[in-house]
Amino acid sequence: MGIFTRFADIVNSNLNSMLDKAEDPEKMLKLIIQEMEQTLVEVRSSSVKTIANKKELKRHMIEVARNITRWTEKAELAISKQRDDLARAALIEKQNLQDSFDAQENELVELESSLAKLNEDITQLQEKLTEAKSRRAAMQLRHKTATTRIKVKRQLNNKSIDDAFSKFEQYEQKMDRLEAEVESYDLGKGQSLSDQIDQLVVDEKIEEELESLKVKFKKAS
Repeated sequence: MGIFTRFADIVNSNLNSMLDKAEDPEKMLKLIIQEMEQTLVEVRSSSVKTIANKKELKRHMIEVARNITRWTEKAELAISKQRDDLARAALIEKQNLQDSFDAQENELVELESSLAKLNEDITQLQEKLTEAKSRRAAMQLRHKTATTRIKVKRQLNNKSIDDAFSKFEQYEQKMDRLEAEVESYDLGKGQSLSDQIDQLVVDEKIEEELESLKVKFKKAS
């Protein structure tokens, strides 16, 4: 059983309301699109038949119009030959054809009206189908994004990753202890060459300041 019972159901459908009530909105939207596409095929098929009927009707009307002209000419010929009986019979045939032509003309108006309505239906159905496909694309994108976020969350909450970081921290702490042990052996062994050179700079500044104080003291005395 389809989701829609008639064409009007599709045109007047509220996709938001339908999807809100659905247990599985994505599955529901897929079924809606399938039924809309099937209905669109049926409506277009009906349009093709109507267009074919219109073309055939026009051909018949052209032929009937020609026969009307012929019977008119025959009636005129009969009158010219003073055969009123034949002219009357020709005019009767002409009138019968004229009645048929008038009926076909009315049928043509109805066919054109039907075609206009079918064209309007196809336009409305295509708009609904476009809306449904757009909603489905957006839903699929949201689903993909949500799936990706779930994967990221799982990775962040993955115990193996936490264990790896914990082991790495333990390794760093172990390396810190080893480096501290190496440095401890250098304690009390005097300054390094770099430290000794830096100390010379400091000593030089102190000597300069000492001389400056001596000069200042001599001037004051």
